[in-house]
Amino acid sequence: MPGIEKLPIEETLEDSPQTRSLLGVFEEDTAAISNYCTQLYQAMHRIYDAQNELSAATHLTSRLLKEYDKQRFPLGGDDEVMSSTLQQFAKVIDELSSCHAVLSTQLADAMMFPITQFKERELKEILTLKEVFQIASDDHDTAINRYSRLSKKRDNDKLRAEAVEDVYTSRKKQHQTMMHYFCSLNTLQYKKKTALLEPLLGYMQAQISFFKLGSENLTQQWEDFLGTIGTSVQNVRREMEEEVGQMQQTIQQMEISCDSLYAPCDPDPAHSPVCRNLTRKQGYLYIRNKTGLVSTSWERQYFFTQGGNLMQQGRGEVAGGLVTDLDNCSVMAVDSDDRRFCFQVTSFDGKKVVTLQAESRKDCEEWISTINNISKRIYLSENAEELAARVNQSAIEAVTPSPSFQQRHESMRPGSKGRAGRASSISSVGSEPSPALSVLSLDALVAPETPIQFDIISPVSEENSGQSKTAAQSGRRSNPFGETGDTTTEDSEDSILHQLFIVRFLGSMEVRSAESADVISETMRQILAARAIHNIFRMTESHLLVTCDCLKLIDPQTQVTRLRFPLSSVVQCSSHQDNKRLFGFVLQSASGRGDSRAVCYIFESNNDGEKICDSIGLAKQIAFHSEMDRKAVEKRKEQDKAKEKQQEELSKQRQIEKDLEEQSRLIAASSRPANPPAPDGQFLVLSNSQSEDSDAGEEGKKRGESEA
Repeated sequence: MPGIEKLPIEETLEDSPQTRSLLGVFEEDTAAISNYCTQLYQAMHRIYDAQNELSAATHLTSRLLKEYDKQRFPLGGDDEVMSSTLQQFAKVIDELSSCHAVLSTQLADAMMFPITQFKERELKEILTLKEVFQIASDDHDTAINRYSRLSKKRDNDKLRAEAVEDVYTSRKKQHQTMMHYFCSLNTLQYKKKTALLEPLLGYMQAQISFFKLGSENLTQQWEDFLGTIGTSVQNVRREMEEEVGQMQQTIQQMEISCDSLYAPCDPDPAHSPVCRNLTRKQGYLYIRNKTGLVSTSWERQYFFTQGGNLMQQGRGEVAGGLVTDLDNCSVMAVDSDDRRFCFQVTSFDGKKVVTLQAESRKDCEEWISTINNISKRIYLSENAEELAARVNQSAIEAVTPSPSFQQRHESMRPGSKGRAGRASSISSVGSEPSPALSVLSLDALVAPETPIQFDIISPVSEENSGQSKTAAQSGRRSNPFGETGDTTTEDSEDSILHQLFIVRFLGSMEVRSAESADVISETMRQILAARAIHNIFRMTESHLLVTCDCLKLIDPQTQVTRLRFPLSSVVQCSSHQDNKRLFGFVLQSASGRGDSRAVCYIFESNNDGEKICDSIGLAKQIAFHSEMDRKAVEKRKEQDKAKEKQQEELSKQRQIEKDLEEQSRLIAASSRPANPPAPDGQFLVLSNSQSEDSDAGEEGKKRGESEA
């Protein structure tokens, strides 16, 4: 007998589209078998009906022949020869009728009973299991959809427990029903052979026994042939019984081992840890599709990785479709308003963004690790999983102190406590530092035991605190990130350069040397290594606005300024040597104690990081020239003010001189004696000024008398 195709019971829990496709093939085969068996049953039933009709007709003939003597023909007489002949025919026909009756009984037992049992019991049982499996599958889909729609903001323990219990019950029911359904379909592959052979075997044996008076040779040939067929039927039946026993044992083992996998919650990490060395993964995920301008919907699809591509496949589809290219892509965990365990895959050019939802946190982290490994083209190597394990181990060793470095570090600082050193290279997150940068010189760039900020936090400075106090005293609402709306408007209006870039914040940490050329690359290495070790894949996306006055990080949704970096405080800016999308800059600001502190900020952009660095350099040049022009204008204004002040002083001095001359003239005029009469009796003529003074004196006297 050729090999018999079987459905894999071990893959019933995963319920992949491939398994559903194979199940569809078996269901089509079952439908074809049912159709064929129905036609064969009708044909055999006609044989059985014909045999019954032949037996009844033969018996009726024999009875009629026996009743010939009782007939009274009006024109006929008693014919003894005819009567005896008919009686002999009646006896022979009666014996034949008995043989036909035995043949009908044998056909009913050996031919019709097996095919009737197969048609009425086996095929109907499979149809019933199919309906039960379809109902269980629909209930499972409804339960998993209800569980996935649990609100993240309104976390209700009772609703979550009910949803988890519903998913557990429906998944267990679907799994058990699917396993029994697969077992029945596999058993059908054996039973269809016996269902076809046993009726024919019974039919031939009945015919041989009916024609036993036939030729001995013919009878012997049929007996040998039927004996061989009977032996084959017994072997198939025995093999079927063994296979049924194995499938029942597999079902029992699967029910015991898969009981903990029915619940959608995260399993125990001790028994089922997160595997981060995968380069291939498949399973069901929810994908967010845009249905309108602002509306979206979630659809459950089967996703799998194929080479460097992420594929999806729906139920009933023959092959999967391409979702996005994973080479050089970026993946990170994101927060969704209505869903949990979400992550986002962005293509290498930043044009396509896919948001997916996993069933649990473990599944989400494994998907992120797998896509991250594929983005590094690890799958192209021969031993992909071993290489992924070495890359992850290298990331862990990147911030693990080596014994030799720690001994030298402690020998140089005998009074200090042992602290974690920093390795000189990392192969999985970036390029190696310059050869001139030794292991001991890392402390000169980055302060030891410096915490790394992975979220955007506004730096605390005296200027920001002063602004906050001023805003609080004036009763004006201030930006929680240390910037008000008026300042933003003034900076935007006065600035000549406006360039906007989409960036993602990776982290920041305080550095010792702000002028060193290797401080940004060393900060990138440590931040990326820390992200790899602590499994931090979430990155905050913002808009970086480059102006001639400052650098701003703006929330893309609310348009609120998260951070504001004065351009005068930016010491240097550079990009990564290998991954041009990574860039960073060093910000030097004054702390509250009077000394200065330097902080290095690292970002990832969708575009080339060098363009952003060039834009910042251009902004600094424009700001420098603008400052020079402003100083020249202020100097010119100061010179103009000095000239105006000098002119005012000269005019005041001239006015004072005029007043002094006028006063001296009046004093000289008032000090002269009155003019005596001339000898000839004539009077002297007074000058105009003297007459006016005399008139004024007389008026003063009159006014004094009137007042008295």
